[in-house]
Amino acid sequence: MKCLVTGADGMLGTDLAARLPGAVALDRASLDLTDADAVREAVAVHRPDAVVNCAAWTAVDDAEAREDDALAINGTAVGHLAEACREAGARLVQLSTDYVFPGHGPYGEDDPTGPINAYGRTKLAGEQAALAYERSYVVRTAWLYGAHGPNFVATMARLAAERDTVDVVDDQRGQPTWTGDLADRIVRLVASDAPFGIYHGTNAGETTWFGLAREVFALLGHDPERVRPTTTDRFPRPARRPSNSVLGHKGWDRAGMEPMRDWREALHAAWPELR
Repeated sequence: MKCLVTGADGMLGTDLAARLPGAVALDRASLDLTDADAVREAVAVHRPDAVVNCAAWTAVDDAEAREDDALAINGTAVGHLAEACREAGARLVQLSTDYVFPGHGPYGEDDPTGPINAYGRTKLAGEQAALAYERSYVVRTAWLYGAHGPNFVATMARLAAERDTVDVVDDQRGQPTWTGDLADRIVRLVASDAPFGIYHGTNAGETTWFGLAREVFALLGHDPERVRPTTTDRFPRPARRPSNSVLGHKGWDRAGMEPMRDWREALHAAWPELR
């Protein structure tokens, strides 16, 4: 199966392109997704069987002041891709986020959405644009970390070397997810006969940012007690954060696939690559 990967220079896109031999890997400089004609031409020229869109506006706080700019990437551009895929007969995989929910989870794939910030609204628009095309998958993910971009795990590893103690919020629950595991799952999904629709691409289990930070400290050989719990209101940000965005995985069961492994197991497996 020939795939085209957009956002291929990002944390997930890099891992995904590496797992798809012969994939056409396009970064922002190679393809302006806000240009409908350029998107149509790229898909027509490369003739992929599937397009995986890893490109996104991910600056959550900046989106509060620049929602139109975020929407152009996270929403409108997805419509361009969906239309190009329809013309070419290609599958579309659109990456989305737990932020499409208000944060009182856990949430199943079919639960009502209700984003509480601009980033979530723009990503929901992207979901809707993708699902308007009948041969599309939406894969919601969350709390991503990996070897090829800035992320919370890397930040905690840096702070462990710089500070005696670190205060980390303990009132936001979610699922740390390794980009390597997610990339493997996407490869499997596009090669399968799984029903089109929404899937939750997160590692299993759940924790808080505090719990994740303690696990990172332990893996580094540091005392996890150096990580101290605090609350979200101690770190005011322009964009509201969901307090519980844990995602359920029944979609994989319906598709005949097992859910992704537990987040701790994934973090331990990823660790040699992250060091």
